[in-house]
Amino acid sequence: MRKLRRYALVLSVYLNTRGFAFVVFEGHLSPFDWGIREIRGPRKRKGCLTRIRQIVDRDAPDVLVIQDTSEHGTSRARWITTLNASIAVLAKEREISVFAYSRDQVRGAFERYTCPNKHGLAELVAKRIPALERYIPPPRKPWMSEDRRISLFDAAALGLVFFQSIDNEAGS
Repeated sequence: MRKLRRYALVLSVYLNTRGFAFVVFEGHLSPFDWGIREIRGPRKRKGCLTRIRQIVDRDAPDVLVIQDTSEHGTSRARWITTLNASIAVLAKEREISVFAYSRDQVRGAFERYTCPNKHGLAELVAKRIPALERYIPPPRKPWMSEDRRISLFDAAALGLVFFQSIDNEAGS
């Protein structure tokens, strides 16, 4: 596997029921590409994997950060867990280091900022990464479904947790 350079390309992918969101970081707080991809239909898993493969081939990241959907991680729908495993296999085939963080680990990384919900986390991420600020959705009402833009902040938060963890390792 490639050694992690100081400013390695880091691809963070967050899967959701509509597709996925991704953020490509050049450095700690330097995203240079991001997006939300909605995939519909019965072949959603295959469509997501194809789009993620295209992003990996285009950007050639050194690190891939995903959500931990193992039995000890975050509980997700079966197709999301299967897709997550397929993404990890894709990364390993291309000799890309894979890091996975559970929802609890993400919350723990940001707990000192008192983010009560996903919207609070989105606002915090936008303060750290001003380029994403314009994508913050309005606060969700109890009867509303989650705004698709929230997944972009979930992907960014995974990336920030990765950078925080390597900073902690370097400090140890």
